[in-house]
Amino acid sequence: MRSHDPALAALADRIGEIGILLGDVAGELAGYADDLDADPLRLAAVEERRAALTSLTRKYGEDVAAVLAWAERSAARLTELDSDDERIGELTAERDALRAELGGLAQGLTDARTEAAERFAAAVTAELASLAMPHARVSFALRQTEDPEGVEVGGRTVAYGPAGVDEVELLLAPHPGAPPRPIAKGASGGELSRVMLAVEVVFAGTDPVPTYLFDEVDAGVGGKAAVEIGRRLAKLARTAQVVVVTHLPQVAAFADRQLLVEKTDDGSVTRSGVKVLEGEDRVRELSRMLAGQEDSETARAHAEELLATARADL
Repeated sequence: MRSHDPALAALADRIGEIGILLGDVAGELAGYADDLDADPLRLAAVEERRAALTSLTRKYGEDVAAVLAWAERSAARLTELDSDDERIGELTAERDALRAELGGLAQGLTDARTEAAERFAAAVTAELASLAMPHARVSFALRQTEDPEGVEVGGRTVAYGPAGVDEVELLLAPHPGAPPRPIAKGASGGELSRVMLAVEVVFAGTDPVPTYLFDEVDAGVGGKAAVEIGRRLAKLARTAQVVVVTHLPQVAAFADRQLLVEKTDDGSVTRSGVKVLEGEDRVRELSRMLAGQEDSETARAHAEELLATARADL
């Protein structure tokens, strides 16, 4: 059509120029592709390297520069540890000196524990005599465990920890002729409660325990011993909250607040409830606990006398 329309002839010339340029570019691209290194093994090595760098930055730094800085510091420290015999000797001497000092401190702690255990055992034993256990004897066993990596105490190398080198165990001989045994194995439920009460009375004011719960602490006792148990529970209650489950009026009379657990039965459903006893209700309940007759004048007089004795102690 260029022979019939001059405008189309101009466009045809420009298309021809574009064809020549495309041919030149195609030739150059072919030469460039021939010069590229398309080795698959090289590509795999690069990908592996990138993965390794990513792993390092996750562990040792935010970027490659941080990883290289860490590597430099670590290499210097490793060289120092591996090659500085003098420094190793200094550290060894310091370790031995600290171990010797630790052994001396541990021995001092053991001596202090031994002396304190004797006083404490005597005090607890005296308390048990007033808690219907007149022949019971409390003692302590202090033991150490051999450990070649431990500290030297008393000519032996023993294991140590934050609390020293001693394993402390409370022992109880409940009656004459009985060998001292660990309290967890040698005491009944009632004896265990009374030993606990005696221990806490001795520790009163120094033990951080905020609340004590005693059950069966008065098992197998009565009369004067029951009054002494109530008196000591009241003494302990001056420094902590004390909750006691008891069937003895001598113990209940010393409580700051007495609660009655009672059951009701309407023929189909049994319910349990708790009632706070105050004033006349408390006297009636103590009378019932004393004689089974809450309206007995003798029992009421005895209940009022118990309450008066308890208030006098407080």
